Amino acid sequence: MKAVVSEKGQVTIPKQVRDRLGIVPGQELDFTDEDGRLVARKVQDRGPVSAVYGILDLPSGTDATIDELRGPAELP
Repeated sequence: MKAVVSEKGQVTIPKQVRDRLGIVPGQELDFTDEDGRLVARKVQDRGPVSAVYGILDLPSGTDATIDELRGPAELP
């Protein structure tokens, strides 16, 4: 696949490549030169845990949900 560099230095990443690599609008890319090749890598601004933190809707709160899953904690 080929792309043309605009006068502003912009390149359109082909849709097939964007889809295959999961590159979405607003995605930050890091460019490097490796042995004369231009290499772009997706920037991971958040770790995998941070990426999903807070997505669960826990109506009764964290402690109540853990108690419901495990049973109440037994005190010594």
